[in-house]
Amino acid sequence: MDPVSPRGALPSVRGARAVAQAVVLCAGAAPFAAGVSIAVMVLMGIVPVGVAWSTKLVLDGLGGGSPAQARLGIVGLVAMGVATALVSHVRRYFEQELTRRVTLRTQVDLFTAVSAYDGLEEIEDSRFHDKLTIAREASRFAPIQIMSSLLSLAASAITLVGFGYTLLRLNGWLAALVLLSALPTFYAQLRLTRRRTEMIVRTTPHWRRQAFYSDLLLDPRAAKEVRLFGLGSFFRARMVREIRAGQADERTQDRYAFRVDLALSTLTSVVAGAALIYFVNRIAAGHGTAGDLVILIAALASVQASLIAVVMDVATMGQLAMSFGHYLDVTRVNRATPKQYRVAALPPLAAGIEFRDVWFRYAPTHDWILRGVNLEIPRGSSVALVGGNGAGKSTIVKLLCGFYPVSRGTIRWDGIDISDIPPAELRQRIRATFQDFMTYEFSAADNLAVGDIAAGGERRSLEAAAAWAGMADTLAALPKGYDTLLSRTFSDGTDLTTDGAEVGVLLSGGQWQRLALARAVLRRSVDLLILDEPSSGLDVRAEHEIHRRLVDLRQGRTSLLISHRLNTVRDADIIVVLESGVVVERGDHDGLMAADGTYAAMFRLQAAGFAETAPAGADMP
Repeated sequence: MDPVSPRGALPSVRGARAVAQAVVLCAGAAPFAAGVSIAVMVLMGIVPVGVAWSTKLVLDGLGGGSPAQARLGIVGLVAMGVATALVSHVRRYFEQELTRRVTLRTQVDLFTAVSAYDGLEEIEDSRFHDKLTIAREASRFAPIQIMSSLLSLAASAITLVGFGYTLLRLNGWLAALVLLSALPTFYAQLRLTRRRTEMIVRTTPHWRRQAFYSDLLLDPRAAKEVRLFGLGSFFRARMVREIRAGQADERTQDRYAFRVDLALSTLTSVVAGAALIYFVNRIAAGHGTAGDLVILIAALASVQASLIAVVMDVATMGQLAMSFGHYLDVTRVNRATPKQYRVAALPPLAAGIEFRDVWFRYAPTHDWILRGVNLEIPRGSSVALVGGNGAGKSTIVKLLCGFYPVSRGTIRWDGIDISDIPPAELRQRIRATFQDFMTYEFSAADNLAVGDIAAGGERRSLEAAAAWAGMADTLAALPKGYDTLLSRTFSDGTDLTTDGAEVGVLLSGGQWQRLALARAVLRRSVDLLILDEPSSGLDVRAEHEIHRRLVDLRQGRTSLLISHRLNTVRDADIIVVLESGVVVERGDHDGLMAADGTYAAMFRLQAAGFAETAPAGADMP
């Protein structure tokens, strides 16, 4: 639930907490700047009242023949003028400093929080992405604006009290009339902000999809297909559709706000005009001075403006509390009490890993992906998973890495349920290369080093891993060797030619896959090595070479290999065949071929495809 009441824009209890947490965040990130901002707020509230009373003293002193009174008023005006000038510059500087420090704090907290989510359940949820989109935007402006609105509200309250007292001294009924005239504004602004808040929630999916289409124009991976297939107009049309849908909702809200604000402005102007006419007539009849008229005019304008400002600030904080509430929801993982696990430290794998009657689906309304899977990965053995698309192979990897909890059953590591093991501790024991591996826009060295970040990028280890993957010569031949940036999107300021052009290098798909393999095997001390389609992007010779190296690497190591190319799994100790989330066969290559079941049919079909296209007498890799 959003931290704004569904029946109004006043912050609910949860919204009030969001406002309080925003203030605490600002005060914690920049305590001195926050303190100066509070002092500036007090001055901002006092200055209008001081100017009005000083002006009254000057006029009454001149009109009544009291030079001392006039001089006192002039001193007051000078003091208020100096204060106004100082407030303007001081406020600007410390607001910018507060913004810088709070932005740093929120960006670090947000990045840390998203990284701290143990699994992929939130990351692969579109609703979480919508929440994250709002949270990311709110992290940049919401705390500062909440603080600013709160200080503005306090300044308006000081002004309101000062001028409200003045109006009461002049005429109690008039003061009541002015205050009552603000009630429709108060109610209308609450409704406007509630509608605006609902509009933001409705339009967020449109703006997220619009950003997706916009980003496609700058995505080097999409550039080839966009141009080859002539997709520019197609994506542009979809982007325009999302923009128009979002803007249509915004336009409806703006038109409604325009009509309401126009009516309210007319009402307050009529009330102020009637009060002014009444007092001019009284002063003309001798019941007051020119100074009284000046302070009345200032009081009428300031009281109504302050009342409206208070309403707007409260409503704005309600809307900002909604946005900041998403930020607090996302970062709550940092503030939550850490989950207690039965096993604090995981010893090296001694017996093996076992799936016991594991069922899994991604949502209660979805079909089952795994249906009672029983699977053993003995220590020191190489196990291969094969099966068609959608059989559940990648899901098994996700569960084994602790990215999702199982729906039913258990996964045991040496007899310990992995749900009782801290995810970070479990993942310290696992290294993997995924089919959808990342291509980081870092240097070649950094692209390797992320495979074992704790090692600090020790160059000898990086070179050894690159050599194992057959990439040592390729990386050494780059313009800056291992320090060459593997991107043409960013530059570190040094990768420039004499004419200022960037010289970042783009690797081929197969080279990137070798780099991903090197990253996965960088640390040899892990207990389980997972290889998900490790050679899918390689040419025939490279695949044959990598396959031989993987066979050697897997000897005596606990490994899980997933591949559609059955010639790469025939050397595995155990081959497990999945169909529709069920284990239908298991055994070694020879045993499964002799059984003449699903595996044998798949292997012969694939081998026949090679035989039909290979030259006579050619060896199959």
